[in-house]
Amino acid sequence: MDETDNPPPGAGPGGPPPRETLFEAPPAGEQERMVEAILFASAEPVTLADLTARMPHGCEPGPALEALRRRYEGRGVRVVRVGEAWAIRTAPDLGFLMRREVVETRKLSRAAIETLAIVAYHQPVTRAEIEEIRGVGISRGTLDLLIEMDWIRLGRRRMTPGRPTTFVVTQAFLDHFGLESARDLPGLKELRAAGLLDNRPRPGDGSEPEDGTESGQSALFDEE
Repeated sequence: MDETDNPPPGAGPGGPPPRETLFEAPPAGEQERMVEAILFASAEPVTLADLTARMPHGCEPGPALEALRRRYEGRGVRVVRVGEAWAIRTAPDLGFLMRREVVETRKLSRAAIETLAIVAYHQPVTRAEIEEIRGVGISRGTLDLLIEMDWIRLGRRRMTPGRPTTFVVTQAFLDHFGLESARDLPGLKELRAAGLLDNRPRPGDGSEPEDGTESGQSALFDEE
């Protein structure tokens, strides 16, 4: 048998040789440490794509993230998912310890709170749809304020006459309220307890519903 009949080194019978890489990926434990370091040092949540780009060739941050999340269960901080990204955050039951570190820079107006709620519960939603749900017009300044705070952003344009722009909540909004996605938004009771709902009746409304909830505000949080 001549040299051309000899199979390549490492090749199995009838099959190609195993794929060789120039660099060997770090051990799983080392990859977990890398992910931990990146999440700890990052001010913003980090996506899997960002982790892959930062880590050495051949690393798989997905399994490392899952292992890290399990290791942090029951600890003072947790590895949590925020939208399509990941972050290290204080355990919810220890949030009261951080209250002194929180500085309230501004208080949202009633119009801004209602607009934010409509966007969160009905996204993607257009300006006209926001006004229809609220029953009143909305100033451009209200939307600009929420965009400036990075709590809402422009979404895709509707394929309808005029191609109106839609609005959706941002990853910063989800991160601020400790949500993985918009599906985890709280209900009416949680919103009132957090002071985000006003129990006063709307002007001109002489009565309240039997359950003590404003009918106008209830409509804001009806999921489609």
